[in-house]
Amino acid sequence: MVFFSGLKRSTWNGKSTFFFNRAKNLKILLDRTSPSFIIYKATYFLYIVGGKKLFKRCIIFFLVILLFLSTSFVQSYAETNSDSQFIIINKSINRLAFYENGKLVKVFKVATGKSQELTPEGKFKIVNKIVNRPYYKANIPGGDPRNPLGNRWLGLNARGTWGTTYAIHGNNNPSSIGTYASHGCVRMYDEEVEWLFDRIQKGATVLITSSNQSFQDIAVTNHLFEEDSGSVVVTNPTDIPTSLQLGSVGSEVEWLQDTLTKLGYSTNGVDGYFAEGTDQAVRAFQQDNGLDIDGVVGVGTKKLLIDKLQERTREMLSAYFYTFTLKKNVKINGEDRYDSHINGVQKLNY
Repeated sequence: MVFFSGLKRSTWNGKSTFFFNRAKNLKILLDRTSPSFIIYKATYFLYIVGGKKLFKRCIIFFLVILLFLSTSFVQSYAETNSDSQFIIINKSINRLAFYENGKLVKVFKVATGKSQELTPEGKFKIVNKIVNRPYYKANIPGGDPRNPLGNRWLGLNARGTWGTTYAIHGNNNPSSIGTYASHGCVRMYDEEVEWLFDRIQKGATVLITSSNQSFQDIAVTNHLFEEDSGSVVVTNPTDIPTSLQLGSVGSEVEWLQDTLTKLGYSTNGVDGYFAEGTDQAVRAFQQDNGLDIDGVVGVGTKKLLIDKLQERTREMLSAYFYTFTLKKNVKINGEDRYDSHINGVQKLNY
């Protein structure tokens, strides 16, 4: 208050004014290494060197920077909380459900692929949000009434893409909503995708499936209410279909890709689509472990994947706890012992 009251009563005559007399008195209260003292010195320097005009411009510049940083922080915070939101799209009934904070907020009618395989199934993320995206294929600008993408685009990282191929978007043919009409994207009414666009955060999970279950059951089955909803949990090999191979889609493929990646076999992303990258990773795993190299994940390959994953987890835990033991060798009754055994701290073997 002392600082700013001085600012109002300053005469700005280029000399020592009431403003800086008060500021100088404030100086003795500030630690010379504190941010407040540094700001004081910078302010005093700007006034002495540049006078009133430069001082005012710098103050405005600092305020603009502060506003920009605060806006960026709010946006970043919102995106980090995208885990509280998710979308389920059920192709069997062509409906989209929007969940927020564990509750079903709204259900929309949508259009999906003309054939079953066109709209990918699996668990994806919203990786970009675009207003009036151009339709590059036909060179139609964004916002044009002829644009089949409508006025909003929520890009998905499906099938190894990064929001440029598959999306939830508007359309210029409202009569197609509720039917199987698209080339792979999910269409919505323009006014409804606007509503969703304004609420859904980038990074939110989108599950696309074909199911006769309720939205609530689908969410529970796919662990969407859990904090780490990006992980697919498989407890035993019977949770996975009989076999997975090139062209398979769904959350089981996402689990396969996640497991292979953890074991050091790159699948070029985890998107729930068994494409060439996943096929090559499966064949490499089979070759390294003496299995038939056919690219098909059957019972034997599944079981070995789960065993290897559990073994890797045990090794990581063992290594972690072993770092807390001392490996100094001592003799007790003629036997080699580690002092960690004496302390009652044992290396954990699983």
